[in-house]
Amino acid sequence: MSDSAAVALTGDGPGGPDRSDAPGEEAGAVKESASRPVPILRRVWAQSEGRIGIVLTAVIVVLAFAGPPLAPVLTGHGPTEFAARPFQSWGLFGTDELGRSVASRFLAGGTLLVVYAVAATAIGLIVGAAFGMLAAYAGGILDAILMRCNDVLLAVPQLVFAMLAIVVLGSHGWVLIAVIGLTHAPRVARVARAATLNVINEDYIRAAEMYAMPRSHIIFREIVPNVTGPLSVEAGLRLTYSIGAIASLSFLGLGMQPPTADWGLMINENRIALSIQPWGVLLPVLAIAVLTIGTNLLADAIARATASTNVEGL
Repeated sequence: MSDSAAVALTGDGPGGPDRSDAPGEEAGAVKESASRPVPILRRVWAQSEGRIGIVLTAVIVVLAFAGPPLAPVLTGHGPTEFAARPFQSWGLFGTDELGRSVASRFLAGGTLLVVYAVAATAIGLIVGAAFGMLAAYAGGILDAILMRCNDVLLAVPQLVFAMLAIVVLGSHGWVLIAVIGLTHAPRVARVARAATLNVINEDYIRAAEMYAMPRSHIIFREIVPNVTGPLSVEAGLRLTYSIGAIASLSFLGLGMQPPTADWGLMINENRIALSIQPWGVLLPVLAIAVLTIGTNLLADAIARATASTNVEGL
């Protein structure tokens, strides 16, 4: 056999290895890309509910933070300035019970609601997750004591406890955030405990304990990353409840106080003239409803995304 024929058969000539290895490399790249997990945000965006939830939530959040500086520019009056006689069809949406611009107060009224709701949700998530994971990982008597105390707190209605605490401590912003956050903690603790119980019996947790790794290392490096899915879903639900609770307390006069521009407070102030000047009530109700629906849809999409991630990981 000639040298050229041997080269052609063995593929050792110029370009031979490249041509023979190319299909294998392409298959390896395809396999690697197929096994790579899809980010959770992409999974959420792939769902119609997730897209709608993100858009609705983003619209209200942008309105809440861009509204205060734009209110005097667009309406010509600040949210606490007198514009015309009460309940008149002045400007775009008229005036409220004190003659202030409804449009100006609406644009400036969402910032505190969003900030307080996010802060209360963060407090509830951190406190509840800490106690839930501690109870599940420690087990025994400590688990029983923490969960029985948690059951007692769950028996107290959230809104009643918040109203009582605000009446005693005063309707300050930090009180509102702390009370709503602490009422969320027992519910978050139950979810965190259940998620942790599903993780602590895994082989990698046993291996970490066998090598005498510190408990703080096991909790923060091994357990926390594996319970973020359920906690993300619970965070979305708690955010929805925080928005409703803060708006309800403001409507009852226990949240934001006059002359603060707030959507919940606007509903209470303008409800007496709903038939003749509805915009003072309809605008904040619509904004709160859109924000609540958006966060609720987003929580559902996160739940489905984390569920699909767990199924693929099996």
